[in-house]
Amino acid sequence: MVTRVALVTGATGGVGRTLVPLLRAHGWKVRATGRTPRGDDGDILPIDLTQPLPPALCDGIDTVFHLAARSSPWGPRAAFAAINHDATRRLATAARDAGCRRFVHVSTPSIYVTTTDRIAITEYDAPAARFTNAYAATKWQAEAAVRDVGIPATILRPHAIVGPHDTVLLPRLLRAIERGRVPLPSGGRALVELTDVRDVAAALVAAADAPPTIANLSGGAALTVRAVVDRIAARLSRPVRIVALPRPVAMAAAAALEGAAQLTGREPLLTRYTVAALGWSRTFDLSHARDALGWAPAITPEEAIDHALDARCAR
Repeated sequence: MVTRVALVTGATGGVGRTLVPLLRAHGWKVRATGRTPRGDDGDILPIDLTQPLPPALCDGIDTVFHLAARSSPWGPRAAFAAINHDATRRLATAARDAGCRRFVHVSTPSIYVTTTDRIAITEYDAPAARFTNAYAATKWQAEAAVRDVGIPATILRPHAIVGPHDTVLLPRLLRAIERGRVPLPSGGRALVELTDVRDVAAALVAAADAPPTIANLSGGAALTVRAVVDRIAARLSRPVRIVALPRPVAMAAAAALEGAAQLTGREPLLTRYTVAALGWSRTFDLSHARDALGWAPAITPEEAIDHALDARCAR
């Protein structure tokens, strides 16, 4: 039996740290890259994908799992474009030229974030008419780049990933909870579907052998944003007070903070993207992911939160 070889970019990130061992458990050999390998990542190739790629990076690779991205609600557009779009096009082209069988690209449902509630979103639903930050805009452009290159590709859009090594969602919620006061648009009444990183990794592995497609992913069970905050606070035994902000007030405050951040260069405490993401509901119809990938989420949002917090406390 021939051992298949996978290339995993962003292997030191939150999803990569779960995907790499899962692939190996499924019998894959893994070639993993990360821009800033840590001390325990001796088998990670230290590659900056915003620079020219090593000529043989994709040689002998069956499937590329492209996870590397700049994921943040704030930052200079050029920095997002360099990794999210330009590097993606460069890598997809290299994979095509090397004869890779499949390119699995991790995108984002942030493309759907608007100032309206969106329930049971499907892959046929339109993205936002105007993206609220450079992250969503450049990830949408990256999807087009992957399609344009012409390699057999699957694009997955996992929503609100929660895991032990998350650097995006959980750390920001934890900082707010540690302050004891959490301002939430509309008091946190909006619905959100958290996705456990282990479910995301399982979907990625399934995508390697499923026909090329585009699929939204989520945990499949909605909680209010307030319920998420309350769960984290209770798990940490931290008293917390929710401060309900009218959505127009939150948007105005975020706009002012973003203006100040343009001068300081520091991420503002609140952005218009964050207000939109936490202030309006988004849920997903997972029928296509089930049919196309043979995948369904197996982990509840409560279990996802507990697993992530327990792992962080154990470190």
